[in-house]
Amino acid sequence: MTPSTDSADVFVHTGPAEWWQVLAALGPLAVLLAAVIGAAVSLRTLRHRALADSAALSQQREADNRSEWWNRTRWALDSSLSTDPRRAELGLGVLAVLADSGLASPEELEIITVAWEDPLTPAPAATARAPEAVRPGRGAASRDHGVQTAAAKLRLVTDRRLGLATPDWIRELAAGGRHRVP
Repeated sequence: MTPSTDSADVFVHTGPAEWWQVLAALGPLAVLLAAVIGAAVSLRTLRHRALADSAALSQQREADNRSEWWNRTRWALDSSLSTDPRRAELGLGVLAVLADSGLASPEELEIITVAWEDPLTPAPAATARAPEAVRPGRGAASRDHGVQTAAAKLRLVTDRRLGLATPDWIRELAAGGRHRVP
């Protein structure tokens, strides 16, 4: 027998698909939807983590900057209280720069005022019985004109930052005038 070249069409009639067959056909779509939702959640988590890491780095940087600011301030305070006029003047100049920094809080500015108080404190009038050596303060260093000028400049900065009024004689002294501390 030889195969026939005639072909026969076969039609299969079936009923509606069962629920599980429909569910199985939607499986790839469900996997794709789950992958998209997972990717969205992952991206959101990464974004929040990046923001949190950025905030933590910013806080750490701020803490490091404040720590270094305080180290410099301690050095400048020590120098400003030196008996050597050149070192005292340098320390007061550095304090003026540090006091103008945004890192200086009002409480720290109050601490810095210690540096300018002695050079700008009027000394009692010298008499034959009260020589220069017994005046209050650090003696020659606190009475040096360069030290007093640097102290006046520092006071201008601290007064401005603290919202305080500065006496005119301090402004004149800071501007380089020959005004001496009264």
